[in-house]
Amino acid sequence: MIYPYETILRLIIGATLGGIIGFERQSHGRPAGFRTHLLVSLASVLIMIVSLDFYEASSVNPDLIRIDPGRIAAGAITGIGFLGAGVIIKSGLTIQGLTTAACLWVVSAIGLAVGSGLYIPATVTFILTFISLWVLRNVEAKLPRLRYKNLAIITGSAAADQEILALIDLQGVEISSMDYDVDKTKNEKTLHIMLTYKNADVLKDIMAGLSENPAVRRYTLRG
Repeated sequence: MIYPYETILRLIIGATLGGIIGFERQSHGRPAGFRTHLLVSLASVLIMIVSLDFYEASSVNPDLIRIDPGRIAAGAITGIGFLGAGVIIKSGLTIQGLTTAACLWVVSAIGLAVGSGLYIPATVTFILTFISLWVLRNVEAKLPRLRYKNLAIITGSAAADQEILALIDLQGVEISSMDYDVDKTKNEKTLHIMLTYKNADVLKDIMAGLSENPAVRRYTLRG
């Protein structure tokens, strides 16, 4: 039997750890912030406490009723998947919200650990999660990585294609894929180019070159 003061302590610890992680998410403008993470962790703690309480009650007379304390906890983890899916947003070629969805999953696991009385594993997981969000964010930002942009260019001359490709190649940008549409009525040709690059500054030079090209009527950069 879990004593009332122990139950209250676990609920408070779970809400505190989840709320701190949620505060970090909210400070960066994420859809699932302080209250969401706090409630997920708090609910996970309560679910685990109820599971353990039911298990202890069933152990009094195992022939009458048998309860697996892990089943309710497994259901909680499954339910977090729906919340995680709600914060994942696809915008163009990028996907946002994956880290926040992972945070909800971790917060739920921390709550289950606290609800089970596993304070040390829960605290270590909380510390590592907090480090990954605050410290590793700066490290990740400094690491070079590939970026992707979709460049659509409308020209009025077929001869401009080679000039555009030469401009992109001059900046050291790789073309992942390319196709085009032709509108004979307007005498326009639209190039759809997928750019792959590491240095974001090269885009400014490409945009400047396209603006100076008289054959380029308009262009759009999306990513």
